[in-house]
Amino acid sequence: MARRVEFVDTSILCNLLKIPGKCQDHAKVVEEYQAKCHARDCDLLLPVTAIIETGNHIAQLSDGRQRRACAQLFAAMLRAVVDGEAPWALNEVEWNAAHLQSLINGGRTGSTLIEHACNQLGCGDLNILIERDRYLARTSGVTATVWTLDELLSCYA
Repeated sequence: MARRVEFVDTSILCNLLKIPGKCQDHAKVVEEYQAKCHARDCDLLLPVTAIIETGNHIAQLSDGRQRRACAQLFAAMLRAVVDGEAPWALNEVEWNAAHLQSLINGGRTGSTLIEHACNQLGCGDLNILIERDRYLARTSGVTATVWTLDELLSCYA
């Protein structure tokens, strides 16, 4: 049986960190997160894209106290990844011409970046799919999906 991997989307991180205005499904996500950690039936990978998008959501908070509190939690989460203490690992991706070409082409989705943009799938979501595709290309015996609350992204996950 193939090892299962799930890429953690920004929508999940925002709910876990309780980022104001981005955490409407906090209880549901925490419950799913605890179930995934308990079951240990898949590996969780943190895409670079989700880190950047989550950091941007935090930086855009208008309340400075909330911004600082979320940034501190986020930094602690990232520190746990670096220290190997987090329930997920960083998906290390090489940003190069091949990565950008794959992004422009839309990866394995069957649509280009332009078509996705016109259909309201953002570049960040598309890049998570590209990160997943490139991960699958360099590993074997693995199935990979995206853990997301985003309906459009979940169509490709």
